[in-house]
Order: sequence, then C-alpha cells, then structure tokens
Amino acid sequence: MRSIRGRLLFWLLSCLALAVVAAGARIYTQTLDEANQLFDYHLKQMAASLPNDSFGPLPPSRAEGPDAEEGLVVQIWDRNGLQLYFSHPGSKLPQRAELGFSTVETAHGSWRVYSALEQNNVVQIAQPMSVRQNIAAGMALRALVPLLVLLPLLGFLIWLTVGRGLRPLDQMASALGRRTPDSLDALPEGGLPVEIVPLVHALNDLLARLGRALESQKAFVADAAHELRTPLTAVQLQIQLAERARTDDERQAAFAQLKRGQARAAHLVQQLLTLARQEPGVAPQARSAVDLAQLVRLVVSEHAPLAADRNIDLGISHEDQARIFGDVEALRVMLGNLIDNAIRYTPPGGTVDVAVRLGAGTAAVEILDTGPGIPEDDRERVFDRFYRREATEASGSGLGLAIVKNIADRHRATVRLQNREPGPGLRVSVDFPLG
Repeated sequence: MRSIRGRLLFWLLSCLALAVVAAGARIYTQTLDEANQLFDYHLKQMAASLPNDSFGPLPPSRAEGPDAEEGLVVQIWDRNGLQLYFSHPGSKLPQRAELGFSTVETAHGSWRVYSALEQNNVVQIAQPMSVRQNIAAGMALRALVPLLVLLPLLGFLIWLTVGRGLRPLDQMASALGRRTPDSLDALPEGGLPVEIVPLVHALNDLLARLGRALESQKAFVADAAHELRTPLTAVQLQIQLAERARTDDERQAAFAQLKRGQARAAHLVQQLLTLARQEPGVAPQARSAVDLAQLVRLVVSEHAPLAADRNIDLGISHEDQARIFGDVEALRVMLGNLIDNAIRYTPPGGTVDVAVRLGAGTAAVEILDTGPGIPEDDRERVFDRFYRREATEASGSGLGLAIVKNIADRHRATVRLQNREPGPGLRVSVDFPLG
C-alpha cells in the first residue's frame, strides 16, 4: 500500500538532494573559474619576477616528475633557443615557447602554460590543471558538507510536517470509522484545509445520495409489503371459500377466483423483481448496439396473443431503421410494459399502433392506443411506484410505468405522454439519443 507521507518524503528529499548536487556543481565550476584566474595571474607575476639579464646555464632542480605535479615547472631559454634552466626535467613537458597562455595535454594530464619574452630570455611557467581542479573540488565539498549533514534532519522535519498536514485526513477517517451503518449525516466542513474541502464535499454528496437511496429502498419495501398483502389475503380467502364450498359449482367458482388472485399475485411479484433489477447501480449494464426496429418487431410478436385474446388490433404502423446503444434486455422489458399497458387499457375492438421514427439526432418509439387516455394532472404521478388511477377497470400493479421510467433514465431517454387527438387514446413516445 502506498503511503502519501512516504511518497512526499521521497520526492522532497530527492528534490533537495538534486538541488544540493546542482549547487555543488555550480560552486565547483565557479570556484574553478576563479582559481584559473588567480593562478593565471600568479603565473604571470612569477614570470615577471625572474631576472631579465643574460646568464649562463643553471643546474636543474633535483625535483622529478611526481613532485612537479604538485607545483610549478619553470623553463628558460636564451634568444638562440638554448635551454638555460629546466626546474623539473622529469615532468616531460613539451619544449615549446608559445607566448601567452595556453593549455597543453601531456601523458600526466593537462598543464596550464604561460610564456613571456623577458628581454634576452624566454621564460615559461607551467602548472598542472589537476592542482586547480583539486582546489575547486575541495572548496565545493567543504561548502556542501553542512548541507549533506543536514539532510537527515531535514528528512525528519519533513516527516513531522507532512504528518501534521495529513492529520485532518486521519481525523476524518476516525470520524467515519466511528459511525454506525445508518448514520449518514454530512461531515463537518469547518476548519478544514482547502485541499481537503473537495474530498469532504464529494463524501457528503455520496452520503446524501446513499441516504436518498436507502429511503427509497425503505419506501419500496414498505409499499411492496402493503401491495402484496392484498392479493395474498384474497388468495387466502378464496382458499377458505373453496374449502367451505358444498357444491361443485361453488367450488369451481372459488377455484376460478383463486386462479385469478394467484395470477395477480404472480404478476405483482414479477413486476417487483423487474423493478428491483432495473434500479440504477444494482447490476452492471451489458451495453451493445441495438436495432430498434427489430426489437420492436420482437416485442410486438410476443404480445400478439394477448392482443388477439382481447380482440385488439396490434401492429406496426411505421418503421424506420434506427440503431441505438443500450441494454437490449432492459429495452425489451420497457417496450413490453408500454405495449402491455396499451393492450390492457384499450377496450375490446380497439387498436394499438407501434411506430419507430428516426429524427434529427434521436430515434423515437411511439405507441398509440384507443384507450381512455390519461388526464394531464396524472401524467407525472403515473410514473410513481404502485400508483393506479381511480376508477380504472384494468388490472395491474402500478409498477409498469415506474419500470419504464427507470430504464429510460438509464438510457438517457425521454418518455412523453400525450392524449390522442382527435378521438380517445394515449400517445406514448420514448425518444432515444443517437450515438
């Protein structure tokens, strides 16, 4: 598990170490530049301090090559090119007399050479560049040692500072851990750091949505229990009537009523299960491309026997080719509920026409029946669970349009209800966005 404190400590110390390295490199280059200027001036002054008069050859210094690497090497020639003096013959410095400053590469490394014409003599002063580099490196290291020593202390201070900055998160986690499952009150937002406020806002929004979902589930369970009580009670009464029946006619009538009650209860249970499965977030949606016209033909064919039994003309009046993206099983359930409602509320001898129309950026499924229609005041309430209009003769559970609304919302579709004009009837239109 990754730790925010550990990651912050790692990156802060890494950045600090990189800064120390960059500072060391800068100090080294700056010190080396200053050392070059100072030693060049020293070479020039030393050459000027040598005697200007002519003199004979001098005995060489006893110092050999290794000693020369730590100091200066002096060579003097007369005007005829005769070497008068060489302080370190073992240094194997090239015999050259290029006037001014120059850098010479040898087997022992780079040398800084200064040559000058001093009246009758040519004087050359040379110094190994390693001396200057060692001095610059030493100065840079001495400047960085205090910072390197402070790194562990800075790491400890950063650890404490980050821990103090993350303390509100620990307090929030503790507050959430102490809550009971039914405690969905909003978290306090006062006195929180600015960076944590969006997280608390998101948590409070989630808690609010969870609260609404739990309230909806509680209401659903209560309504379902209430609705199931009526058909189950009716079934129980029909069983008692069948047990007390004295004649075959009474027994057959009781069993007929029992069969209808059992069918109503089974339909209600099926609708409840369908509604529960179509609740948002209950199960992942298997999305795919759906041929809307083909799906409509399938649903119409499934409801053709019910329409024929009620002597209702069910058919497809218009069919455009339209493809949408969605859950084909949920869409089949939605269209099935709409067509089933249209058949149930249309009197015998009526018609139910289904159409698929392709518009600008939308695909619409229209269901037009010749039933009683829905008053404008009830067009919003009919989508509520278990709501059934008064004085309606059709049997139902009051869940069909609630299921339709859930599925339409999941597919970003719009359900519109309009009374048929002219004549009695209802037009239901479901508009799906394309793409």
